[in-house]
Amino acid sequence: MSDIGDRHPEHALDYELAEEVDADTPARLKAIADPLRMLITDLVLERAMTVSELADRVGRPRGTVAHHVDLLVDAGLLQVVRTRKVRAMEERFYGRTARTINFPSSAYEGDLPFFRDARSMIDQSPEADQLPATFTMRSVRIPDEQAAAFAARVMDLALEFSRMPRGGDREYAFLVGFFPTNRPVAPKEDRRGE
Repeated sequence: MSDIGDRHPEHALDYELAEEVDADTPARLKAIADPLRMLITDLVLERAMTVSELADRVGRPRGTVAHHVDLLVDAGLLQVVRTRKVRAMEERFYGRTARTINFPSSAYEGDLPFFRDARSMIDQSPEADQLPATFTMRSVRIPDEQAAAFAARVMDLALEFSRMPRGGDREYAFLVGFFPTNRPVAPKEDRRGE
């Protein structure tokens, strides 16, 4: 078991949320497919925010952001986590309904929305070459039971990353996928001598 929690206190959100929610309905898939809505769901993983705060962060009009927040609430991906009175108005703070949004592997004809977003977020400036980053892809033939255990470990690592305390001057992203391929598998043993 890792002792990383002892060295780095977990990033505590200012609201309660479930661990996972499935993007298993057309409304949820459509809601999360929009890049602005995906960004909004990421921003509220730092802390609950009002529509005004979100609009400031994303540089879009408040009415536009309110529309996108309403769609995410209707889809069950965001929730009102608290309110406060400001003059005669009630201000709503929004947070995610779950830390992780699970996508079915057959949900999209092309890229999952976060693949598109990841490509657009990669810092390709010369300075970025000096910063920590890595990409790799491996394919291995393993039993389904081992695959399930490994997938759980990968998800645990992603959750550990999202719970890290906030700090520094740069945001880093963590994108990982673990999936069955459609590639043919090699024979289990060498048959050249037959």
